[in-house]
Amino acid sequence: MVSKGRPRASQHSELLRQMLRIRRFEERCVELYSSEKIRGFMHLYIGEEAVAAGVCQALTPDDAVVSTYREHGHALARGVPATAIMAEMYGKAAGCSRGRGGSMHLYDAARGFYGGSAIVGGGLPLAVGLALADRFQGRNRVTTCFFGDGAMAEGAFHECLNLAALWGLPVLFACENNLYAMGTALAKTHAQTDLALRAAGYGIAAWPVDGMDAPAVAQAAARATESIRAGAGPHFLELRTYRFRAHSMYDPERYRDKAEVERWKKRDPIDTLIARMTAAQELTGDDLAMLEKEIVEEIDRAVAFAEQAPIEPVEDLTRFVYSEIPPSGGTMPARRAEAAS
Repeated sequence: MVSKGRPRASQHSELLRQMLRIRRFEERCVELYSSEKIRGFMHLYIGEEAVAAGVCQALTPDDAVVSTYREHGHALARGVPATAIMAEMYGKAAGCSRGRGGSMHLYDAARGFYGGSAIVGGGLPLAVGLALADRFQGRNRVTTCFFGDGAMAEGAFHECLNLAALWGLPVLFACENNLYAMGTALAKTHAQTDLALRAAGYGIAAWPVDGMDAPAVAQAAARATESIRAGAGPHFLELRTYRFRAHSMYDPERYRDKAEVERWKKRDPIDTLIARMTAAQELTGDDLAMLEKEIVEEIDRAVAFAEQAPIEPVEDLTRFVYSEIPPSGGTMPARRAEAAS
């Protein structure tokens, strides 16, 4: 968590480490997907790393995070082990969702990571529910909900912001505005493209942030979470970012001009932070080389773990469909007992 007493160089080093981990992890996933080691849908976060790294730096271990189907970066920044994520990508039983969720449904409740959702805006009601439960239980934690600009066209978004504001719930709404809802440009789906202004209409604190500037994101998230913890109710950050890759691995990407992508790549959040740290003498070439080496080794271990992990036995495929714990004082229904056996 960002604090006033923490040296800026330390904050920057952690932001850089997390962004590089996310970038290199996903680059390896592209290679594995191309060689058919990873199957199914996969949505890359490349270009948006500053958002996950910056927001998660402001959270405590007790806080909760709800994500989207573009969630690898959120999970890594939240502390879900790369081994468990990679095994899940492989569909192995050792994965964080036992190999049943894959790329779009990572989950690790022990680390406060309440998973991704393939439904646009699907995480918003869950986040509000978690925050409401915290209110009833007297827990002092913040629930952060990541979602894209496309989710703001969903009815669930408006219902959830209204309830969160009405009840003063401790939620940080983190909108990753990457300018495209799948393949549709923001201006073609939203009459008002100032998303922070729209959120402010619900009477909550809301402001835009340069989502390509990791320290700026961390500072904004720290300000928002500190205010939420102080009882100021929900906050909304419009994190203006950009994905460098297509919507998904299956996307031919015919909806945006290549020159636009190249312009945004000049604002790569990793390169920007490296340049800033180098100029401030917070980072040397040797430091960067050592960091890259450590990250490559971590990812190599994750791939080796996923390769060697067992596939779930066929006879276990019906597990978790029904509860395996019978009601207190009763017996498990025969059908459920059969499924659990």
